[in-house]
Amino acid sequence: MKINFFKYQGAGNDFILVDHTMSPLKEVDNELIEQLCHRRFGVGADGLMFVTKHDKYDFEMHYFNADGKLGSMCGNGGRCIVAFAKQLGIIDKETNFLAVDGPHYARISENGEWIDLQMIDVDTITNDGNAFVLNTGSPHYVTLQKDLKDFDVYHAGKSIRYNQTYNAKGINVNFVEDKGDHLFVRTYERGVEDETYACGTGVTAVAMAVAKHKNQTGHVKTDIKVLGGDIKIEFDYDGEKFTNVFLCGPAKLVFEGEVG
Repeated sequence: MKINFFKYQGAGNDFILVDHTMSPLKEVDNELIEQLCHRRFGVGADGLMFVTKHDKYDFEMHYFNADGKLGSMCGNGGRCIVAFAKQLGIIDKETNFLAVDGPHYARISENGEWIDLQMIDVDTITNDGNAFVLNTGSPHYVTLQKDLKDFDVYHAGKSIRYNQTYNAKGINVNFVEDKGDHLFVRTYERGVEDETYACGTGVTAVAMAVAKHKNQTGHVKTDIKVLGGDIKIEFDYDGEKFTNVFLCGPAKLVFEGEVG
C-alpha cells in the first residue's frame, strides 16, 4: 500500500501528515507509524497525524506519538495540521477543528506559515515540590533551571517522567530559564522519549506556570525560545483561571513524498 505524506515542522517539532478525508479512519497500524517516525529506518518525525472529515467541524485531527501510540493533544502538531488543511484547500484564513482534547479555533497568516492556535482553558495548577504540574491538553511538569543551555535535559527529564509519581501515565517535563525579555525552554517528551526541539502544549504550560510564579495577571504575552526557534504565548489570567489562550508560531512544509 502506497502512502502519500507531507512533512511539516513547527519550531523544529516535526510531523508526518496524511490526508485521510476520503474515507473513515479505521484500523491503524501502530507498528507502521512507529517505523515511519523512526529517524534511521523511516521518514523521521516526532509524531504522525491523519486529517479526517467531520460533520460539525472543518476537520478532525488524529495524533500519534513517535512510538506509534495514540497521543494526547499536540500544540505544534495542531498548528502544523492547520497549515496542512489550508494547503489541502479545506480551510482558508481561519478554522474550527476537533482534536482529542476538544474543539480548537485557529487563525492563519496570509502566507500560511504562521498559525495562532487557541488552546484549552486551564484552572488547575498543582505543585510537586518547587515544580508546577498542569494539563494544557497534555500533562506537563514545569521546573525552573539555571544554565539550561548546558543542562542534561535527557537524563533529568527521563528520571522525572519515569519516577513513581508519573510512571503509570507519563508526563512531559519542561525546564525553563527566565532570560528577562523571554523564557528559554527545553522539553523531554513522553511518547518520543527524548528531548524535542519544541513542544507546544509544553511552552503553553511553562508560560502559565511562570505567570503564576511571578503573580502576573491580566492579558499576558510571553516570548519563548526553544531549540527550534521562537514561539509566542498569549492568555488572560485572573489569578485563578487561564482563558483566551493562544499558542502562536511557525508551521512550514518541509517536503512531501510516498512510502510503501
